[in-house]
Amino acid sequence: MSAIDIQAYLDTHLVLTQAITGLDEEQLKWKETEAKWSVTEVLSHLADHNIVVSFRIRDILADTKAQLPAFNQDLWVSGQHSNDGNAADILSVFWALLQYNGLLFGRLSEQDLDKTGINFKGETVRVRDIIQGFSRHVQHHVGQIDRIKAAYQAQSSVAQGGNV
Repeated sequence: MSAIDIQAYLDTHLVLTQAITGLDEEQLKWKETEAKWSVTEVLSHLADHNIVVSFRIRDILADTKAQLPAFNQDLWVSGQHSNDGNAADILSVFWALLQYNGLLFGRLSEQDLDKTGINFKGETVRVRDIIQGFSRHVQHHVGQIDRIKAAYQAQSSVAQGGNV
């Protein structure tokens, strides 16, 4: 077993599920402005990020020495029409990737976890740091989901003539 917190990685699904509990379809797809993401778009971004991170880790483990790819998150979200997606479907894909990666992580040695690659910024990154960074990235976006929910509530109160 590797010395990383695989459970914290796997728990990101539960954290996201809890963050959206009770939201209806309107709330999941609501956008404060056209330039900002909806909750569904945040979830889609996190699934995409999971795909990219999965590739980056496997590329490092394969010792390809290629520069790790970047991705334009806004173009990915808009290009996929992410807001037309279904939150439950997105979370299912997210969970499947977590499980698959969790199995891989459990097979990695300390030496594997310390393997490095060069990210798109030219920085050296270790596998273990990518895994831990993913969990932090999800937490950051849970904060974004909370802000979207608060903005939705505020606009709903104003629309109903209430005070904010």
